[in-house]
Order: sequence, then structure tokens, then C-alpha cells
Amino acid sequence: MENNQFKHAMRGAWVLSLGALIAKILSAVYRVPFQNLVGDTGFYVYQQVYPLYGIGMTFALSGFPVFVSKLVAEAPDFEAKAAVTHRARVIMTWLGVGMFAALELGAGLIAKLMADPGLTPLIQSVGLMFLTMPLLSTARGYFQGTFDMTKTAVSQVVEQVIRVAVILLAAWFAVQGGWDVYKMGTWAMSGAFFGGLGALLVVWPAYHRVFRKRRFAFSGFDQYAQLMTRFVREGGAITLFAAMLILLQLVDSFTVTRGLVASGVTPAAAKALKGVYDRGQPLVQLGLVVATSFSASLLPALTRAVAQDRRTAFRRTARQLVHFNFGLSLAAAAGLIALMPAVNRLLFGSTAETPALRMYALSIVLVALINADNAILQSLNHLRVTAYALAAGFLVKLISTEWFTFRHGTLGAAFSTVLSLTVIFVVLHFALPSVLRGFDPRAFNLRLCFVVGVMSVVVHVVATHMPFATRGDALILLVVTITLGVLLFVVLASWVKLYTVREVLTIPFGRRFMKAWRKLTQHH
Repeated sequence: MENNQFKHAMRGAWVLSLGALIAKILSAVYRVPFQNLVGDTGFYVYQQVYPLYGIGMTFALSGFPVFVSKLVAEAPDFEAKAAVTHRARVIMTWLGVGMFAALELGAGLIAKLMADPGLTPLIQSVGLMFLTMPLLSTARGYFQGTFDMTKTAVSQVVEQVIRVAVILLAAWFAVQGGWDVYKMGTWAMSGAFFGGLGALLVVWPAYHRVFRKRRFAFSGFDQYAQLMTRFVREGGAITLFAAMLILLQLVDSFTVTRGLVASGVTPAAAKALKGVYDRGQPLVQLGLVVATSFSASLLPALTRAVAQDRRTAFRRTARQLVHFNFGLSLAAAAGLIALMPAVNRLLFGSTAETPALRMYALSIVLVALINADNAILQSLNHLRVTAYALAAGFLVKLISTEWFTFRHGTLGAAFSTVLSLTVIFVVLHFALPSVLRGFDPRAFNLRLCFVVGVMSVVVHVVATHMPFATRGDALILLVVTITLGVLLFVVLASWVKLYTVREVLTIPFGRRFMKAWRKLTQHH
């Protein structure tokens, strides 16, 4: 019976992970055609306000639903599950209405702090999405808490499809109708609200069937106060960590343009430069999708090992998680850095600010390692240290960005992001159990540096001998070098035994790869 429940939970986790993966890919990929349609200044206008949407999306997608699902799973019976869901919805409603009011009434002030009053209508447009957040996050949390992951996964994909469609339609109409960039941005940001409505249509029928005939008496201020405290402590920690990169981007929205203008750049040129700098965000998102794709398969095993107090299994799984995240993220970042001029030309039409984008690409490695360390600490229920780490990194970013931007332009802004992520990683790393920070007898890091180093040098040398004057040339270069890089990484990693047999077998198609590699080596 217990085994069947575990299998059901694992199937649900895979469905939810697949939905989240599709949503992340959509969220990253659409920005390329969008930037090509609206240009660097149009992209700047959108990206300045995007972090406000990103925070709301994190609340509704991966932050509060996870916390509500925990509350529901803890409840002993159906009545208790329904009651705690109702109380969570009341709290989320007050939060959503409060954030909506803050953005509607404070949009002018926020836009001035971003050094661009023209952003006011965009900020007000983002505020609308917070009206859909309370019911959407509560419903998702309830279904996840009852192990029905399909509705959440489908709603995630529907939300992103509708939002991306609205954004690209707004960009197309703006080009055809000659709209100014702020009108275009306002309509593009409305995609968040329409996407939220679409997601509500997915979860509402089933949610309404459960709660339509139920009436809940007021449970007293004490219970709401206790629940609110847990929302802040536990739900807040989960949500803020899920929004880590978005919070750092929010600091950029308030500081980078100001720093560029203070350094002597004209306001118009500063907006265009900020738009070019923002090209790094979708590249980092795509790199993280690649880098962390295998790690999702290890998280259930990590949680189960802790629950069953199997220390050896926990250490082994935790080390595997770090190895996969570090190995794949370092390979993705190194490849992106080596090929950044061609990537920049192919996707965005120019090679502008390539050094800054190369610096920004280092974020892939740091965020992947931070996510691995955070997963380990959360499985051990060490939530407080993650909040301290995030606060320290955010403070460093807040203090350093404008100064570094003033001194070194967008390269300085990218460096401040890398610096703040380094601070977060160091705090989390030293909070890990000592057995995971100790000496690695297999010298994984040394083997990894050899593999990635050889791969990077070969790819860079080949790329320098393939000039690219057009996007077509850049596409040919990238197809050749990426294929070469992937093959080199796989062959070299297999040759130096970078991953153990047990680690390879945990990834999808790992067993087939082992059989093929064994046949190949035996043949030679």
C-alpha cells in the first residue's frame, strides 16, 4: 500500500516537473522573437517591469502553491484539508488585493525610482495579475496536496501559452501600427493577466466541485495569526528563494539605467544598453533548463532517504545532485561563453555587449549549485539558513550594482550579479553537512575541469576559424560547434569516468547509454 502511494506521488512529481519544464522553456524562448520585433529599447521597456510580473508568477506557480500543498498534506482528513485551504485562500486574497492596490496606486513612484516615468502604465498592467493569484495559487496548492498534479501542470502550460501569445501579438501590432514602446509594453504585460485567467479556467471547475457546497465558519483570529506566521516564515522562504534571480533582476531595474546615465551615457542610449544587457536573462534561463534537467529525478530519492533516516543513501544522492548540477551547468556556461558572439548574432542580430553577456553566463553555474545546495538543506528542514543566504546576496547586489555599473558599464552590472550569487552559494555551501563538504576521493572537480577545459578550447578554436557575417553563418557555426562540444563532453566524461555507473543509471536513458558505451569500447 505504502509503495503504491509512493509510486503515485512520484508519477505526480514527474507530471509537475514536465509542466514546469515546458513553462520555463516557453518563458525563455519567446523573448528572442519579441526582441527581434521591438528592438533593444522595446526590450528594455518590457524587461524593466518584468521582475514585478516574475515575483507574482513565482507566488502563483512555485512558491505559495508548494506551501499550501504542504498544509493540505499535513491535514488529517478531508474536512481539515478543506478548512486549511479556505483559510489559506482568505490570506492569499488579502495579499493579492494589497499587492494589486500597491502597484496601481504606487506605479508612478515605482516608475520614477526606475528613472523612467513612462513605465507607469506597464506597472499598472502588471498589477492586474495579482487579482488572479489568490484563487490560482490556492487551487494549485490544494490539488498538489492531494497528489493531483495534472491540473497544476496543465494550468502552468496554458498560462504560459496564452501569455506568450498576447506578448508576441502586442509586439506584432506595435510594429504594424507604429505604437510607441510604452503602449506596446503595456499590452505585452497584460498577457500576465490573461494567462492567469486561462489558468483559472483549467483549475476552477474541479476546485468549485469540491468547495461549492461547503460553508466555513470564522475560525478565530488566533488560527489566522498562526497560519499567517507560517506563511511568512515557511511560505515566504520557499517563495523568495524560487524568485532569487528575479529579485536580482528587480535590483537591475532600479539601478543599471541610473548607473549608465550617471557615467555620462545619454538616457536614450542607456535604455538601449539596458535592453542589450537584458539579453542575458533568457540565455541563463535556457542554460539552467539544460543544467538542472536531470536533477529533478533525484529530489524524490533525497526526500525519501531523509524520511527513512538512511544516511548513506542520503549522502550518495546529495552528492549525485551536486555532481549533475555542477557538471552540466559548467559545460553549458563554458560553451555559451565560448560561442557568445555567434549566439548573440544569431538570436539578437548583433554582437553588442558580448563581454557583459559572457560575465552574466557565469550565473548558470552559480544558480545550479545554489539550487542543489538549497534542495539538500530543505530536505533536512534547514530553512532559516537559506533566508539568511538570500538576504546577504540581495544586500550585496543592492549595494554594488549602481557603483559597478557607473565604473564599468553593463559589464559591471553583470559582475554584481555574479558577486551576489557567489555570496549566496558560499553561505549555503558552508551550511551543508560536513560530510558533503569534505574531501572527494574520486576528485570529481578535477576530472570535470579537465573535461570542460578541453571541450572549451576545442570549441573556441573551431569557432575562431569559422567567421560569421550573417545570421545564416552564425547558425552553421553553432550547429557545428555545439554538436562537437556535446560529443566531446560525453566522450571525455566517459573516458575519465566523470560519473559513476550508479550516477549514470539514475538519469533517463542512462542504462541504454551504458550498454552502447560498453559495446563501443569492447569493439575498439
